[in-house]
Amino acid sequence: MNIDISFTTYIHRFIHSSNIVLRTTPVARCENQLGSSTSKWEDGLMTNNIVNPTSTEAWKELNTQLSTLNPDLRAWFEKDPQRAEKFSFTAADLYVDLSKNLISEQIIQSLLKLANDVGLEERRAAMFAGEHINVTEDRAVLHTALRRPKDVSEKLVVDGQNIDDDVHEVLAKVYDFADRVRSGEWTGITGKKIETVVNIGIGGSDLGPVMIYEALKPYAQDGLEARFISNIDPTDAAETVADLDPETTLFIVASKTFGTLETLTNARVCRKWLLDALRESGALEGKEDNDAVASHFVAVSTALDKVEAFGINPQNAFGFWNWVGGRYSVDSAIGTSLAVVLGPDVFEELLAGFHAMDEHFRTAPLAENVPALMGLLNIWNVNFLGAETHAVLPYDQYLHRFPAYLQQLTMESNGKGVTAEGQPVIYNTGEVFWGEPGTNGQHAFYQLIHQGTRIIPADFIAFANPAHATKDGEQDVHELFLANFFAQTKALAFGKTAEEVRAEGTEEAIVPARVFTGNRPTTSIMASKLTPSVLGQLIALYEHITFVQGAVWGIDSFDQWGVELGKQLALQLAPAVAGDREVLGEQDSSTQALIGFYLDQRK
Repeated sequence: MNIDISFTTYIHRFIHSSNIVLRTTPVARCENQLGSSTSKWEDGLMTNNIVNPTSTEAWKELNTQLSTLNPDLRAWFEKDPQRAEKFSFTAADLYVDLSKNLISEQIIQSLLKLANDVGLEERRAAMFAGEHINVTEDRAVLHTALRRPKDVSEKLVVDGQNIDDDVHEVLAKVYDFADRVRSGEWTGITGKKIETVVNIGIGGSDLGPVMIYEALKPYAQDGLEARFISNIDPTDAAETVADLDPETTLFIVASKTFGTLETLTNARVCRKWLLDALRESGALEGKEDNDAVASHFVAVSTALDKVEAFGINPQNAFGFWNWVGGRYSVDSAIGTSLAVVLGPDVFEELLAGFHAMDEHFRTAPLAENVPALMGLLNIWNVNFLGAETHAVLPYDQYLHRFPAYLQQLTMESNGKGVTAEGQPVIYNTGEVFWGEPGTNGQHAFYQLIHQGTRIIPADFIAFANPAHATKDGEQDVHELFLANFFAQTKALAFGKTAEEVRAEGTEEAIVPARVFTGNRPTTSIMASKLTPSVLGQLIALYEHITFVQGAVWGIDSFDQWGVELGKQLALQLAPAVAGDREVLGEQDSSTQALIGFYLDQRK
């Protein structure tokens, strides 16, 4: 056995197998399926003609570079002492090191050429201008407008709507409400100050607020906390409210249409809990149920008639717009729970961080543009190196929900099998995002990243200054923590050879098991401290990375039809689950058997 086998052998096996489809698919067929190989503009508006990336000269260049790729990060760093400097960049307050990825200057140049070939800059401009780049829903994509400053000199007007004025009108209403709750002016039905804000939502109406609340907990007002309900499993609601005082609890129901099945079901469950608990304690004596609901429920919705029918005063409903996708909405009124618990000033700082990254992405040359470079790097990893997953590993416990947040952002956006023109894609799109914080992962799945047979690009995130400075004797704990952060990317990049293992006195039979091939790609992202602004920058960074990948793949990153079918079938199956034998009999044999088992076992 050759225990000195390099990562080159491994990666070329993987690369070879993963590119069979690409290399055996004629370019002519690609062009026929996917349309013109150049973007078209009519009257200043981009049409839906999508560039087939595999037909571009840049894609051919990248395939050529792939065929001669011999990854050797040790040698590359030794040969070029400036490698880290060449491949490290700043974006707002973020320092990003791409040097430990399997790239060369030539590969980067070809990736930038690919960006030009597919019209990335034009598509970026179209998004910021409010063109309807969400083609299947015929909508603008304007999450970036949610964080534009109030005092911009040139107002953004899209489809006749003054976007800036409308956004800041809603923000002002949210901030006024937040101040009333925080000051104690807003009270529950018995006059007690609110102590717990419960956000009821799902998807983007939950994942974003949860993640940000967890990330910015040190900024929460004393005596005020947030909780979150999303899962329709009754356990979620029951456990969330179990120890709460109904007299000091405020519910925020987040549903644009006020018709989301899971959200409205949970809202009704919580309304019943509130009224039952208030009734049991005698707090409702002489008071109306509707008054209690109005004192303890507000909404984030535009369906004011449904809001009112639920019992919520329409004046306490905060709206947003169809150009805000759920997974891009946390910086809209969907973040009302955050504005209440963290405060309007913190929320404003968060928005400023978003905007700082937006401006970097909008204005920086692509060769220095961090979201563009990271998005293009993901294209290289997925379509050429054969990566199927992407790990995000924050070395900060406050970011423990960040990977989960990115799962929706990235996979709901780019998990598409057709182009924006409705043609099947003939290349891989999307990747599975996953991760856990810090050293937790080191004692779990890092083994696979270090020595497994799969290539897993990983983003490491860390901050120079901790929220809590702690010492273990003379040892600064944060220094120990960051030593692990730095060590992991070094180990993944450079590995350990058989000679180095033998030099440690390792028994020969065990040497192969202790060899680390290295050449495992990583990106390091650092900032001074996890502040609201830095968090906003991180979120916007990955938003724009996702956009870049979608632009190259020619897909619509802003619809999510894939979540609809299961919802529709659930409604159709509900009667069968309730015992309707006729509906049950219409199902396939597997579904019949599963529901039958449930009906037999339900007590």
